[in-house]
Amino acid sequence: MSWGIDFLPEVEEDLASLDKDVRIAVVRAIKKVSENPLPKNENGYGNPLGHKQGKNLTGFLKIKLLRYGVRVVYLLVREKTTMRIIVIGARKNEEVYKIADKRKQKYDL
Repeated sequence: MSWGIDFLPEVEEDLASLDKDVRIAVVRAIKKVSENPLPKNENGYGNPLGHKQGKNLTGFLKIKLLRYGVRVVYLLVREKTTMRIIVIGARKNEEVYKIADKRKQKYDL
């Protein structure tokens, strides 16, 4: 059973900023992970986050696209079986985690 996928409004811009090939790879990865987005310690595909660069992202998960240097940060909404995509961006300088923290605060996640 696949989980539903929900995007924060800014994620559209995140996707649009990527090259076409990277965008296709990201969408494929999200669809694959939506089949079982639970954390790895619950036999899912998600990589749990914790504290990154002084930002508390405990409870959030990530998808790593190593080939492209891109990360997708998401949050599970278990009661709705939905994975909410928070940010899609480059890993360089840990920028993706800074953006995730800002959006976490903005949307009170």
